[in-house]
Amino acid sequence: MTAPAIEDLLRELTPQVLGTLVRRHGQFEGCEDAVQEAVLAAAVQWPAEGVPDNPRGWLVTVASRRLIDQMRSDHARRERESATAAEVVPEDVPDTDDTLVLLFLCCHPTLTAASQTALTLRAVGGLTTAEIARAFLVPEATMAARISRAKQRIKAAGSSFGLPTGAEREERLRVVLHVLYLIFNEGYTASSGRELHRADLAHEAIRLTRSVHTQLPGDSEVTGLLALMLLTHARRRARTTAAGDLVPLDEQDRTKWDRELLDEGLGLVKSSLAGPALGPYQLQAAIAATHADAATAKETNWPQVHALYLVLERIAPNPMVTLNRAIALAETQGPPAGLALLATLDGDQRMAAHHRLLSVRAHLLEKTGDTAGAYEHYRRAAKATAGIAEQRYLESRAGRVKPRGAGAGPGRPDHTAGSA
Repeated sequence: MTAPAIEDLLRELTPQVLGTLVRRHGQFEGCEDAVQEAVLAAAVQWPAEGVPDNPRGWLVTVASRRLIDQMRSDHARRERESATAAEVVPEDVPDTDDTLVLLFLCCHPTLTAASQTALTLRAVGGLTTAEIARAFLVPEATMAARISRAKQRIKAAGSSFGLPTGAEREERLRVVLHVLYLIFNEGYTASSGRELHRADLAHEAIRLTRSVHTQLPGDSEVTGLLALMLLTHARRRARTTAAGDLVPLDEQDRTKWDRELLDEGLGLVKSSLAGPALGPYQLQAAIAATHADAATAKETNWPQVHALYLVLERIAPNPMVTLNRAIALAETQGPPAGLALLATLDGDQRMAAHHRLLSVRAHLLEKTGDTAGAYEHYRRAAKATAGIAEQRYLESRAGRVKPRGAGAGPGRPDHTAGSA
């Protein structure tokens, strides 16, 4: 088995092994540390010595030993850690997958969204603390402290290892889906740094959402979220030039879109919309499917996109939804109509100086012929984003509409007028 294949296998097995240990021993923090040590041992030993016949059992056995070692003296722990893979006799492990239970635990309502995300990537995704720290551009010590505090908070809350029931289960599932959505968004369009994409995070979000969908195939919102991720991720190769510059949706070479992901995503959208109710992820997936159905940007069914955003705005009010509806409205009724809708967001503190609001307004002002206004808003948008690829894009847009005699200022580029 190749090294990448072993890495994929370990990512898949990590939550299953952790679930087994937590169910047995009931101490999340100690079990999580023990599983990470077992995974690291496997990453070193398996490429050289081969993958054992029962890899899951091997990991459970080694992790169990690590956990016992943590309860004994340092001397006993060091002796046990010297054991080789050949000495490990995998124990029988129940054929259960506790990935969903772990996701519910990591997304405990007492945690902040940042802590939920970090703990999910660590405990369920199998990423090391260093990998998570690099993904979010923070020092490893900072991320380690965040994860440690999250585990202590869960312990203090006295959470049991099991799926909640009734209304609590529905509420916790919404939190889980939101965390997976945040992980995917950060991977698809990084909030800071030089790269537009962080493929590892996007892939991990899709993998984890697939796992939830496997266990809850009848949940329309889970299906909708997976469809949304696949349809969005299918565009990744067309979103940047060879030099790494951002390409907006209406300028992308659609032959570069991943047809296999598109087909799978479109099928999931149809399945999700067949449910008895509509949720925000289903509607966002339907919007992504409308874009995917268009062979060219000009063929986009903008009235349908606008109608879907209207429904989304009613069931899940959010300034970003209104902003995106303004883009669709401008396509159906003209830029002035879009600008009028954007004006309703000016008093929303969540959108104050947000680069997306500035960039969309710049785009619509450019369409009306107000190049001076567009130039000013492109420059302000560029200054407001920490993403280098977005900065370069917005600077280029500002340069394109720069009025004669305008001074050169320290701008940074913005997001596209539409979605990339």
